[in-house]
Amino acid sequence: MKRFPAYIQLSDRAVPIIGGGDEAAAKARLVAAAGARPIFIWPVLSADLRRDWAGQADFCHRYPEIGDFFAGLPTFIACEADGSRWARMARIAGALVNVVDQPGECDFTTPSIIDRGHVGVAVTTNGAAPVLGQQIREQVESLLPERIDELALFAQQYRPAVAANIAKEDRRSFWREIFNGPVGAQVLAGDAAGAHEAMLARLNCPSSNDNETGVVHIVGAGPGDPELLTMKAFRLIQNADVLVYDRLVSDDVLSLARRDAERVYVGKAKANHSRSQTEIEQILVDHARDGKIVVRLKGGDPFIFGRGGEELQTVRDAGIPVYVTPGVTAALGCAASAGMALTHRDCAQAVTFVTGHASGDQDPDLDWASLAALGNTLVIYMGVTKAEIIAERLISHGRDHTTPVAIIENGSCANQIIVKGTLNGLAALVDNNKIIGPAILVVGEVAALASESALRNITDAHNRSAA
Repeated sequence: MKRFPAYIQLSDRAVPIIGGGDEAAAKARLVAAAGARPIFIWPVLSADLRRDWAGQADFCHRYPEIGDFFAGLPTFIACEADGSRWARMARIAGALVNVVDQPGECDFTTPSIIDRGHVGVAVTTNGAAPVLGQQIREQVESLLPERIDELALFAQQYRPAVAANIAKEDRRSFWREIFNGPVGAQVLAGDAAGAHEAMLARLNCPSSNDNETGVVHIVGAGPGDPELLTMKAFRLIQNADVLVYDRLVSDDVLSLARRDAERVYVGKAKANHSRSQTEIEQILVDHARDGKIVVRLKGGDPFIFGRGGEELQTVRDAGIPVYVTPGVTAALGCAASAGMALTHRDCAQAVTFVTGHASGDQDPDLDWASLAALGNTLVIYMGVTKAEIIAERLISHGRDHTTPVAIIENGSCANQIIVKGTLNGLAALVDNNKIIGPAILVVGEVAALASESALRNITDAHNRSAA
């Protein structure tokens, strides 16, 4: 450790800033956020600085004097001229000094800061590589829940009760359990009432958590690329005790989970269901009743042909806290990977999502006349095995047989395939390119706009891997 990290109380204190330009203003914003009042000291103070800080700072239009510095408090020197001279003067007065862009002259440096109210994280490279520090801060910030400050305030509220009910030697493990368990999950999900109820129940029975109810998160895993996960989904996956996932969830996404997390596969393919829907819902309820944080991972978005609504209702009816985190649905992820705007203003003013799946081996029961008459973009989920029927029905009900179509398999993943043609050749596209899914079918003028370079590069890569 090159420097000692510390937080200084600056509320209602004056902090001298030597300089009158943009660098001085940047340092002023930093100390003002901590409750300090900046004092700008320099013969020339820019008009922008005086305007922006009017009423929020003091201005001294002169060179600094030794009486301007305060023992034990920070001073920022943000001027190009004589920085070392002013640093020596400040040190004589006992002040701590930071000279902008001169780490060798600094008694302290200013880190990259994550400010979430009562929760703060500071990242420093001790002046060696400030941009690297900023990148690390961004990576850390992406891992912090949006409501982390609420969790800190929640803990503060219960500290006296925990001190009164939990033995001193057990408090650390108790708080870890709260932060990492269902109570913390409820706070972070915005369910303050449920969190308070669960916390009081836990405090009333401090010697056992056998009856503690867990929580279920129904999470959209996106189309497959882990970088398309939302930050919230990423955090929930890493915090899960149990992952219940379907066949559309990629290995790359699953690899983000903790090694000790239990994984339960409940994938479904046509006429090949590893678990019935009723069994899946019972799995969620049973694990949550064991006090676990359960993440139900669904490919794409759980509420777009994912039966997420049924699972939500079942868990809710069981009296278990349940929350939904949306994901990038397959239509959007696949269209983006193909360079298609589903509602390109020159081609389509609307987009319709339908499913080509039907019970057993039956044909999809859709309003074909209405779908054919729309003339806009039609996106069909789970339609690979019924591609021939889908094309026939649309054409027979009036959709032009030359309408462009595109098929996107494993969209957004490294092994994605994009092929396109016309509606009357849809079945041949599936057969000739050995499309087995997961895939979406896009019918409409926008399909002709799929990026030719993306199509060629992706198809060539697929052919090389097959060879």
